[in-house]
Amino acid sequence: MASFNKVILMGNLTRDPERRYTPKGTAVTEFAIAVNRVYSNEGGEQKEEVSYFDIVVWGRQAETAAQYLSKGRPALVEGRLQQDRWESDKGEKRSKIRVVADRVVFLGSGQRGGGQEFREGGPAPERAERAPAEPPAVDTAPEAPAAGREKDDIPF
Repeated sequence: MASFNKVILMGNLTRDPERRYTPKGTAVTEFAIAVNRVYSNEGGEQKEEVSYFDIVVWGRQAETAAQYLSKGRPALVEGRLQQDRWESDKGEKRSKIRVVADRVVFLGSGQRGGGQEFREGGPAPERAERAPAEPPAVDTAPEAPAAGREKDDIPF
C-alpha cells in the first residue's frame, strides 16, 4: 500500500525556539507556529480561525532556526507529520502529532508590514536596500527542479 506524508505550513512563531542537543551532539530545535484562516460564515460575516502546530527541526537547520527565528517571525515550514505516543504516570494513553521539518524558510522581520521578500541567495532585487543581515533560508536538502523547469519557477 502506498503512502504519502508531506506538510507545508506558513505562519508566525508563537514562542521563541528552544534548542537542545542529543547525547551525541545533534542539535534539536522546537517551536510552534500559528496559521490563520479567514472565511465567511453563512451570514456573510468574516471570521478568523487560528490553528497551532508544534515543529521540530534537526541538525544544522536546528542551529540556524534557533539563532535567527523568534516569537512573531513569519516562517514557511516544509516537512512531515509524526505521531508520538506514550503512557502518562496515571496509565493513560496519550498521543501528539507534530511536524518534523525538512526545510524552514525565514520570511520577514516579524513586524507587521515590515516583511521582506526572499529568493534563494538573498532578498528580491527590488528590496535589496532593506535586506537584513541574516540568511534568508536554510535548506539542508534542496530539491531538484522539475524536468523542464528552472528552480526560480518553483513557487516556494
